[in-house]
Amino acid sequence: MATQSATSASSSSNIQPPPPQPPKESLGRRYKFIWPLLLAVNFSIGAYLFTRTTKEEKTEGEAPATAVTSTAISTASVPPPAAPKPVKPIPIDEQIELFKWILEEKRKVKTKDPQEKKRIDEEKAILKQFIRSKSIPTL
Repeated sequence: MATQSATSASSSSNIQPPPPQPPKESLGRRYKFIWPLLLAVNFSIGAYLFTRTTKEEKTEGEAPATAVTSTAISTASVPPPAAPKPVKPIPIDEQIELFKWILEEKRKVKTKDPQEKKRIDEEKAILKQFIRSKSIPTL
């Protein structure tokens, strides 16, 4: 019996608990090399959106309120504007049909404002004059 207890004691001493796991690093520290890249990309996207919206808001007669310069945007890659295509004249019959269609659409409009109703009535009167006239002015 003494041998059995000795062997059972020695076998239980051979089994050791696993070593404790080291604490895991947080994601921020584990990927710390990505943060500067992420910030640079975010800043670039923000600058692009800011410059795009200021260009859209600018009208032809006004000067821009703030001048934004960027080294990422180059003006050399912009192609020159295409030449306008010649416009074919619309036959008078088609113009009259077009005016009739516009008049029908103006009649369908529901207005809430008396000023808007007056404006639409004036436009309808002009369209009726064009439809009734023998010659239509060209634009």
